[in-house]
Amino acid sequence: MRLKLHFWIGAFVMAPVLFFSRAGDSASVPSSLPLIPKAWDDAELRTLEVPLANPAFSPKHVPASFYYQVPERPIYKSYPVYAAGREPQGYWEDLQKQKPEVIWGRDENGVEHRPALGTKADWIRAGELVFDAAISYSGGSETAISLANVRDPRYYAAVQPPLTADGTFAFGSYVIRKAGKVELGRFSCGACHTRVLAGGRVVKGAQGNFPFDRTVAYNVAALKNAPPEKQRAAAGGFAGLTHVFFGAPWLRPDPADAYSPVTAERVEQILQAIPPGVIDRQGGSALYPAQIPDLIGVQSRRYLDHTGLLRHRGPADIMRYASLNQDMNLWSRYGDWIPAAKDGQLPPPATLSRYSDEQLYALALFLYSLEPPPNPNKVDDVARAGQQVFAKAGCGGCHPAPLYTNNKLTLAKGFALPADTQGDAVMPLSVGTDPRWAVETRRGTGYYKVPSLQGVWYRGPLSHDGSVATLEDWFDPARLRDDYIPTGFIGVDRKHRAVPGHEFGLHLGPEERRALIAFLRTL
Repeated sequence: MRLKLHFWIGAFVMAPVLFFSRAGDSASVPSSLPLIPKAWDDAELRTLEVPLANPAFSPKHVPASFYYQVPERPIYKSYPVYAAGREPQGYWEDLQKQKPEVIWGRDENGVEHRPALGTKADWIRAGELVFDAAISYSGGSETAISLANVRDPRYYAAVQPPLTADGTFAFGSYVIRKAGKVELGRFSCGACHTRVLAGGRVVKGAQGNFPFDRTVAYNVAALKNAPPEKQRAAAGGFAGLTHVFFGAPWLRPDPADAYSPVTAERVEQILQAIPPGVIDRQGGSALYPAQIPDLIGVQSRRYLDHTGLLRHRGPADIMRYASLNQDMNLWSRYGDWIPAAKDGQLPPPATLSRYSDEQLYALALFLYSLEPPPNPNKVDDVARAGQQVFAKAGCGGCHPAPLYTNNKLTLAKGFALPADTQGDAVMPLSVGTDPRWAVETRRGTGYYKVPSLQGVWYRGPLSHDGSVATLEDWFDPARLRDDYIPTGFIGVDRKHRAVPGHEFGLHLGPEERRALIAFLRTL
């Protein structure tokens, strides 16, 4: 089931972290850590999420009695993937001689393996293993990122994934699960949330810049040369997956219907239009995809997802969010509908996989430990003038220091404030951005969260849908015009469109605008 579900995919102020007081504290703790939060707690899950725009269809997740029957996923030792022409001589041959090695979890003989977990630093290192660990494997050529892709110079030339300074591919790894068989491990947390900066520096937890969707488009294009029966089978598979990934049948029309009729050519066009840093994540849309969020600083954010779908109350919620987004939410119930279910029935738990609570807790600690890369933008006279512009324009109302977000939700355009907001921090106003993601997807709450401005210098594209590439584009008044050509995501079948909303700062003169941008880049 997992390989089928990943056929399309090219493709988290808080409670203290349990046991640990501050970053860098290496005080010893019992390796068993008996107070690890329970990831799948039925009562906690009922209050985890902000209600959907139509609350009657807010998801009900699988019960703990089902979840804890799902087998725990072992983490295997992994090896770097070198781009074509950068691989050391003999590397591939040596890989094929390696034996399988489980570094966390049970091996095929039932023997339990685990990393050292005696100190906070140990747990953070272990969490990085989880962050980088694959949840799916490719042994050949498939439509999603595949072993065949990363071994083929034509793939790098056509798609141009960013590479590290030593020529490695940072968004997957080689894994040996059976002796003599090398596979591409893929779809880790890091696959979406790793960014390779200019010069090859890797920033884990940042807004990723791997071209997921363009990779799938590249592979779909190869179907044009396939036999007609294979093309028809692929088109049928795509048609079914649009409803699994993007369906919301309580909406009229169901947004998944917009993909019909589905053909390989149409899929290629849709996905080719999605730039790196933006993704057609499940529960959303490939026609109006989402910017990949930056997880650096996540420990101070009250809501997760662009629509504030998940309430973030501490590490246990990060654990739940990770598990949900690694396919468990495909088995959630929206009214009477379960996205990945056949005939409304859950699969046998043994056919699925999940991380253990111990692994998820380590992942949460790793994410809480992340620090931004060194900022090359210094606070000079221009930036100090920009700070004054920031204050004078009232930007601090929504983006106050030191977090540069007020951690609140704003109304999507056209969405009425519900009578009961369940104690959530909601500002009763809209900034006018495109409301579709917030009201026409099954992640749509009717809100957008106020994003943090920290780290905007290394992020991009910007906005919840990645429509603009830079801060200069964001503060360009021309983006409100219908003839504007967005510098980020434009959309399929379009050459120009307006990027509406958030008109704050568009009235500034050139010098004030330049100073404001200089200040923002120091954050």
